[in-house]
Amino acid sequence: MMSNILIIAEHNGKELNSSTAKCVTCAKKIHPDSIDVVVLAADSHQIATEAAALEGVSKVIRVDHPVNEYPLAATLAPQIIELANKYTHILGPSTTFGRDLMPRVAALLGVGQLSDIMGVENAYRFKRPIYAGNVIVTVEAPSDRILIATIRSASFAASEQTGNAIIEKYSINVDLPKHTSFLDLRSDSGSSRPDLQTATKVVSGGRALGSKDNFDLIYELADVIGGAVGASRAAVDSGYVGNDLQVGQTGKIIAPDLYIALGISGAIQHLTGMKDSGTIVAINKDEDAPIFEIADFGLVEDLFTAIPDLIAALEK
Repeated sequence: MMSNILIIAEHNGKELNSSTAKCVTCAKKIHPDSIDVVVLAADSHQIATEAAALEGVSKVIRVDHPVNEYPLAATLAPQIIELANKYTHILGPSTTFGRDLMPRVAALLGVGQLSDIMGVENAYRFKRPIYAGNVIVTVEAPSDRILIATIRSASFAASEQTGNAIIEKYSINVDLPKHTSFLDLRSDSGSSRPDLQTATKVVSGGRALGSKDNFDLIYELADVIGGAVGASRAAVDSGYVGNDLQVGQTGKIIAPDLYIALGISGAIQHLTGMKDSGTIVAINKDEDAPIFEIADFGLVEDLFTAIPDLIAALEK
């Protein structure tokens, strides 16, 4: 059975997000006849060039339109639908972007969505986590309809940049909805730090920080090592940071090379979001904290002593 895959590129308007390269790796395991990537942007030239370099990609489709300057699911989904009839699979990352967009694509096509693919057995048989990652199930999707799915990027390495795919421009001929429009973008996370979902180093804080002001210690350490900032749900619910920094089952699922957990006890919901990290470092004054069960390096210490000492040592 022939299979043709379309991957929805995630980007920030200037460069490709690494989640797209991980979707390509997943797609290659399906052994399709073709893997195309669609880039929806205001000006997709640079992003499309990056996508074309991903090994395994057959073609990159550029869809340039002023409305695509900001990635709104309401306006992106109808454009994807216009391309959909050429493909057996449409894949997107299981990131904030993909979780917002892909269900809308599935709904417009009148099909269900398969979420969080973490393993591929064949073109319609996959593995995905349930129960906060404690159980891995095998699911089989019907082969007589288009498959819409999100890919758990923490489970796949990025495809190498050794490809040379063709790039084509495509003009969308569809009436775009006007009920949703971009107004403003605000962030408390600091624009100079790496994006949490793609950073190779992440420093996360928990409720033990005690206040929003004390969370500045997390920002300071992250800046010293050039990392992104994350937080537990308890820290978010306590108002220390915005929910865009939440790591865990109901937040962002990440797999950086280095994850430093500070004042985080390690509830299963949080572990789901970071347990695939390369090296896990935990500092907590509770020696029985569950986080130590998965940490590669653990320190039982008061974080208000340990973090300043760590910052001072790194600055030397």
